[in-house]
This record gives sequence, C-alpha cells and structure tokens, in this order.
Amino acid sequence: MIGAIASSSSKTVKIQPNSVYELELKGELLERSQDDPFEGMLAGMTGQEVLGSIGLDDVLTNIRKAKNDENIKGIYLKNGMLIGGYASLKEIRDALADFKESGKFIVAYADSYTQSNYYLASVADKIYINPEGMLEFQGISATTTFYKNTLDKLGIEMQVVKVGTFKSAVEPFIQTEMSAANREQVTVYINSIWNSVLDAVSQSRNLSKEVLNTYADDVMTFQETKKLVENKLVDSIMYADGMKEVLKKLTNAEDFKNINLVSHKDLTNVPENIKMQKDKVAVIYAYGAIDMPGMSSSGSGIDSEKLVETINEVAEDKSVKAVVLRVNSPGGSAYGSEQIWHALENLKREKPLIVSMGDYAASGGYYISCNADSILAQPNTITGSIGIFGTIPNTAGLHKKIGLTHDGVKTNKMSDMMTGFRRAFTPEERNMLQTHINRGYELFTKRCADGRNMQIDSLKAVAEGRVWTGEDALRLGLVDKLGGLDDAIKIAAAKANLSNYRVKDYPEKEDFMTRLLKDMNSEVEAKFMKSKLGNENFLILKQIEQAKSMNGAFALMPYQISLN
Repeated sequence: MIGAIASSSSKTVKIQPNSVYELELKGELLERSQDDPFEGMLAGMTGQEVLGSIGLDDVLTNIRKAKNDENIKGIYLKNGMLIGGYASLKEIRDALADFKESGKFIVAYADSYTQSNYYLASVADKIYINPEGMLEFQGISATTTFYKNTLDKLGIEMQVVKVGTFKSAVEPFIQTEMSAANREQVTVYINSIWNSVLDAVSQSRNLSKEVLNTYADDVMTFQETKKLVENKLVDSIMYADGMKEVLKKLTNAEDFKNINLVSHKDLTNVPENIKMQKDKVAVIYAYGAIDMPGMSSSGSGIDSEKLVETINEVAEDKSVKAVVLRVNSPGGSAYGSEQIWHALENLKREKPLIVSMGDYAASGGYYISCNADSILAQPNTITGSIGIFGTIPNTAGLHKKIGLTHDGVKTNKMSDMMTGFRRAFTPEERNMLQTHINRGYELFTKRCADGRNMQIDSLKAVAEGRVWTGEDALRLGLVDKLGGLDDAIKIAAAKANLSNYRVKDYPEKEDFMTRLLKDMNSEVEAKFMKSKLGNENFLILKQIEQAKSMNGAFALMPYQISLN
C-alpha cells in the first residue's frame, strides 16, 4: 500500500524561453504547502474528487520567481474553486500587482468565478469567462450554526463562564440566534471586509464602488454572461480552448505549441537564484487553533509545546538576526497561549520580533502576537477578540433519558466537581469558575496592554471579546501597520540592520514519509469523513467534536462563522 501511494521524488525544473506560468487556483489555500499522501487513495475510495490544497508560501514564492525570470512572459490565472480567507487572497493579489510592475501580462480565465476568486482575478489585465459560466458577486454574509435546540432535545446543558460582552464563541451552544453584541460586531467587520474587496475591484476594473454595490444587489450570479461584459466585470466570453489564441498573441508565438506552460508544481521545483547569506531572518509559522486538535483547516493545530521548542531553537541560533512570527489562528487554549507568549518574550530580549497576521489572529492568536516590536495585518484580517471563556457540559438530562444513574462517595465537599461533567454547577462552584476565568482575562488584557504600551483601561475599552478587522485594529492601536508577510520580513531586516540576508522558515516542513505516518495515525478518519460529508457538513461535525474537547479556559474567537 505504501508503495502504491508514495510520491515520486521532485526533480529540478529549468524554465525554457517563451514560457507562461499557469497558476491553477483550486483547492484549500493553506499557509504552507504540504504533501498529502492519502489524497489520491481517498479519491479512489470515495469515488469523488478530493479538494486538495495549495500553499500560500509556494504561490508567493512562485510569483516572485516568475517576475524575476526573463524566460517567463506572463501569468495565466486558471481559476477553479480556491477556498481561502480574504486576507490570504490579498497576499496573492498584492504579489500579482507587484508582478505587473515588471511589464509582464496577467490574464485570468474561469468556467465560473466565486466571489473571492473574482476578487483575486480582478487584478489581471484581462478577465475571461465561459459562455455558460457564472460570476458570483452579491456581497458578503456571515452565518453561524446554533446547536442549543439540538442539545436541549438530547438533554445536554452547556454551562458557560466567560468574560467579554462580545465573546460569542459559546453562543452556538447556549442560544438559538446571535446576541445583539455579536450581531453588531459581525456586521461591522463583514462590511469592513466588503469595502476592502470593493476598493480593490473598483481600482482594477475602473468601476465606482456605488456601481459595484448596484451589481451586487442585482446578484450577478444569475445574470446572463453577456451582462458581465456589459457591466465591465469581465472583458470577454470564450470557451477554455480560446485562451490558446489569447496566449499566442500575448507571447507573439506563431503556434501554441511554441508556448511553454509552466505548472505551479513545476515552478515550485525551480530553484531560486538567491545568494546564500550567513545572516538569517527567521519566519516562524503559527497556524491553526492552539492546542485544540482538528480545529485548523488543515486538520492540525498549534501544539504549544512544539511551537515553544521552535521559538527557543530560533532564539538560540546566532545566525538568526531577526524573527517574523506568521500568525493565522482563531485562538484556543489560554494556557497554551501563555506558554507561547512567554517564549516569545524571551526571544524578543535578544532579537527583533515582528508579527505578520494572516486571515485570523484573534483571541489566543492575538495573545501570542501582542508583545511583538511591530504587528502587521491585512485590512481584511480578523483580529482582536480579547476575551476568555470556559464551558462544561451538564449531561444529567441525557443520562436520565437513556436510563443512566450514578452513585459514589467523596472525601471533600467538592471532590466530584469536575468528575464526568454529569450535573449542574452549584452557585459556589460557578462562582469559583468565574473567578478563575476572570483571572485569566486580567492576565490576557495585561499582556496586551503591556505589549501595545497602552493603559489597561484603554485596552479593555477595545477588548470585551470584540472582533475587529485589521483596518479597524490599526485605528484602535492593536496593530501598527497594514501589510503582508514580505512587508514584515523587510521591517524585521531593517530593525536588525541587515542589508544582505536570507529567509529561513520554521519549523522544517515534514517530508513525505513523516506526513504518511502521521496521517495514518491521526488524520485519515477526518480526511475520509470530509470527503464523504462535504466541507460544510464536516465543519458542523467538527464543531460538535471540538465542544467535547473543551477542557479549561479558552481564548477563542467566534469560530466557524462562515463568510461567503
């Protein structure tokens, strides 16, 4: 079996003259690329196409390679179903805009465009669509699934202690609809993200934001394709094979056979012509939920113990002169967040520390970011959510329904307080847990206030568990600058007075066999369920499973809010 699914070793690829980088945008967009040993096997077992994944790191690197390689004449964006957050897509969009400064072309084609993919493709010089294609453009909505009625029917009461009016991660388990506070914060941040999308499309397509909002109100998804051209959202309608003629003209090739289409995989295997330098800027990746297995999109979260080991390794490496912490996390364990914060605090005493925020750096994700020398976020990054909560289910009702009874003995008044979570809190127990959560909140807000050099009262005024976009966070003093990972690396190098340096990523990527053994032990079932249930239903199942594992205090944003 292992022999049947093992991948062949990568070989170095050389770019030929008159080449075009064919960037196929489909699959799940991850912070870092990774081998998936079971992708092909699961496709065969389920009879369905497996979504697959693409690494943001490889995409950004390949766009830079394409810009600097004189044999590459342009980029062909072949749009499929790329699933990623708007902040990550902006990283790619900004890299493509930088590519265009070289004078090389970018063209985009899709059978159909999702809204987020159109946002990305709008940077192209020309946009093409299939005659029977669809272009989703209708604005952004946010949806949360609530489980309280289901839990009531099962006889399960989710007992919650929290701090933060806007700390809404627990709402799906105790309410049937959004609280007023949560509705307010979600309304604010989805409008902020939408305005960021409109700004970009407006500038690229030379259409006013007012006109674009009119198109969104008309729900362009169900309009005739010819109307997309009339409305200047796309440039032309054609079938996929028509792109051969487009590329021929752009490359001045007599025949399409004379054009070398370089796939994303092949360009990844093209070595960069970078002179090796002794001094390094380290990029430490921290993505997924903190110490909550299965909560990240890739199926693995942040193991605080392992991340601390990585941070300490980088701190002790004399050749590393500055550090960028790349954070893409909705938070998680308050304890794990504190351990990571402590390791970063030690590192910062020795080297400049810059944080680059991805799609999320919220709650625990902000906790581990707050003490950096400088914090960068994208305008559509979701951050903040400075609050804390704890949940313990009372399953007495369920046990009664199915006929379970319990009896026992204890030595002290509260010896059975945390045993099995089978009963409701007593008032004394609830007060004790609330005090514990309050202490965690005070520590969290102190860390943030100290890291941001703010008065504690000023920090608490923008805390309360409230979620902000990067654009709002800049205004409130929670971040220092808007920008992406490359910007953060440049700032880190400048703070370390480096003119010649190389960038080194941490931790090391796992090789194929390591991924194979790891997946066999922990992720195969999840991958199989996802392929059978589909992404949306799998997320619901995963959220219920996460609720079962919530032991202790959590610094977690209102997770699993689905943005279209």
